Amino acid sequence: QVELVESGGGMAQAGGSQRLSCAASGRTGSDFGMGWFREVPGKVREFVSVASWTDDSTFYKDSVKGRFTISRDKAKNTVYLRMNNLKPEDTAIYYCALKMRFWGGSLVSPHDYNYWGQGTQVTVSS
Repeated sequence: QVELVESGGGMAQAGGSQRLSCAASGRTGSDFGMGWFREVPGKVREFVSVASWTDDSTFYKDSVKGRFTISRDKAKNTVYLRMNNLKPEDTAIYYCALKMRFWGGSLVSPHDYNYWGQGTQVTVSS
């Protein structure tokens, strides 16, 4: 079993920055990736970004490219999401997620992720 514990989030003004962290504990193995999804009430949970633990690959949702940066500390099994130039439309609950067998299945579908964090609210005011 794997547990994901998130930290960070909160309120920010448009143009501001925030950083999210997510630490994994338990039997992750070596072939996995960790990333972030977000969800707004009434809408489907959407992919934001993911980082592979098997190589240096990272992927982003188009609308966050150039503003968000995902990074990882492999020794700590921790993934970070640095969010710059935040926009009101970034307001959502952000969920950390872990995908076993990173290159199998889809990287952007929440159904292909095996473990989830508790979620953290990010609210961006204009």
